[in-house]
Amino acid sequence: MNIILTHEQTDFDALASLLAAHLMDEQYIPVLPRKLNRNVQAFLTIYGLDMPFIEHQDLSKDLLEKVILVDTQSMVTLKGFHKGTKVKVFDHHPKKENIPDDWELLLNNTGAATTILVEVLQEKSTKLSMPQATLMLLGIYEDTGGLKYSRTTDRDLRAAAFLLNQGASLQVAGEFLNHPLSLSQQKIYSDLKANIETYDFHGFTVIVSCGEAMDTDDELSSIAHKLRDNLELDALFLLINTRSGIQLVARTTTDNIDAGELARHFGGGGHLRAAAALVRDREINEIKSDLLKKLQTLVIPTLTVEEIMSIEPQLITTSTSVEEVADRMRVYGYEG
Repeated sequence: MNIILTHEQTDFDALASLLAAHLMDEQYIPVLPRKLNRNVQAFLTIYGLDMPFIEHQDLSKDLLEKVILVDTQSMVTLKGFHKGTKVKVFDHHPKKENIPDDWELLLNNTGAATTILVEVLQEKSTKLSMPQATLMLLGIYEDTGGLKYSRTTDRDLRAAAFLLNQGASLQVAGEFLNHPLSLSQQKIYSDLKANIETYDFHGFTVIVSCGEAMDTDDELSSIAHKLRDNLELDALFLLINTRSGIQLVARTTTDNIDAGELARHFGGGGHLRAAAALVRDREINEIKSDLLKKLQTLVIPTLTVEEIMSIEPQLITTSTSVEEVADRMRVYGYEG
């Protein structure tokens, strides 16, 4: 049996990559993760009947011959996996450590994983239905901020153009990209907003907030997006206590603060502008202190003194005359 897998708490990029990988080779079965983001679940409620996805419990017990991983480099625990199972990865994240040597990696620095697979479909002249094309457009748009994030590449734009030509609906995409928060998410949002602490690192505004989400399994990325869009900030770091551990959610709006590097410090991963980590067996205040300490060296100043200072500048004393100062300025080229 050959299957396609992606990460839990699935966003549109992961779901669209599942679909695109299946259309690339239909002998592979796209398997839905157990946890989907709310807007993804809402999309499947309407368009799921037109999609080839199956759920974990519907898989047969056959041995897994080949597995494709999309938008992740972490293997999901699944029966049927054995030493001979061949694994191929399509991902746009940096390469993780300790990847098995026999895995085939296709890693590209695109804004969305969906883009990599759409390019294959484009080469094969694959025809897509409106829901299929729209799902893939959602995958690209969500992970590139509507093609506005700095990590967006020309390949993402070309893939999006191909999908629009295939009948993708911008109207439908807009409905699911701006999905409202659930009641439980609204409560977490309000608590996080009330607990905001603002810091200044080298002139960049960094917001840190701690909260609780022990009574819900709703995804937290939408909350982070809402806070980021509604606040004036350069970086946002949320520490949320969940049943699984402390969830760190990182969002930045500048290349001077690498969200992915900070998340990797806590055992997670992600991109320059968006990343996450799940931290277990540590208190939330301890994690917060560690986060603030890490930011002191992580944040890159926009401009350093070294970059603008003159080497061996001319020095004067309080007794130096204005005439001599003027002469030196002319001789050495000082203009201010």
